[in-house]
Amino acid sequence: MENRIFIAVIIVLVVVIAALLWRLTHSENSKRKSDEKFQMLEMKVDDLQLETLESRLNPHLFKNILNSIQSHAYQTYFALDKLANVLDYILYESRRKLVSPKEEIEFALNLIEINKIKVSPLFELKVKTKINPGEPLFEQALLAPLISIDLIENAFKHADLQSPDAFISVVFEFKSNTFSLTVSNKISDKKALRKEHGGFGSDTLEQRLRIIYKDHFKLDKFTEDNVYTAHLKIDLLDYKTQMLTAG
Repeated sequence: MENRIFIAVIIVLVVVIAALLWRLTHSENSKRKSDEKFQMLEMKVDDLQLETLESRLNPHLFKNILNSIQSHAYQTYFALDKLANVLDYILYESRRKLVSPKEEIEFALNLIEINKIKVSPLFELKVKTKINPGEPLFEQALLAPLISIDLIENAFKHADLQSPDAFISVVFEFKSNTFSLTVSNKISDKKALRKEHGGFGSDTLEQRLRIIYKDHFKLDKFTEDNVYTAHLKIDLLDYKTQMLTAG
């Protein structure tokens, strides 16, 4: 009799354990499916935010470029040649989700050439590129297009372009699979005029960086001795690893 009771208890325990294991497995499967749905929703939200930001960004860039050309008509031919390259990039390359560091740097250099027509011939504009073109990620599509616009445009906006002691410095670096952009400018003593329809500056840039690169970027901005400096650094190797893991 005792053996039968013992066996019955064992059977009940086995059934209970089996039921618990089934419920646990079912719960884990449900959680996994919920997590997957949440990740898909999060990706859709990120894509929608990026589309919204970029749709606001491009018209603002066009306006600045056209203002630059209009202000110095005598240099229009040279500016239009650079503008053609910039327009090709905006109309075709920027439609891609990602471009290569090489493409983005070439675009930014053309943009700087267009902005140069606004400055005095004596104005100090220093542009440097510190690039190792042999690095494997230099020509891989890992960089968000137009990511360099805000820092460059901000420097031309806030520097006193006609002052003899003013300057703008732009340095592009690509080494150890890391893209870096450092932009510095002497701050103008003149207060920038407030416009009813202002541009989309650092807030837009930081939003894009957070959405795309998560914690694989660093953006520092500071002022010292009346010189404003912005430094952007993106670890593209870590970002590529993240993409491969997510995929």
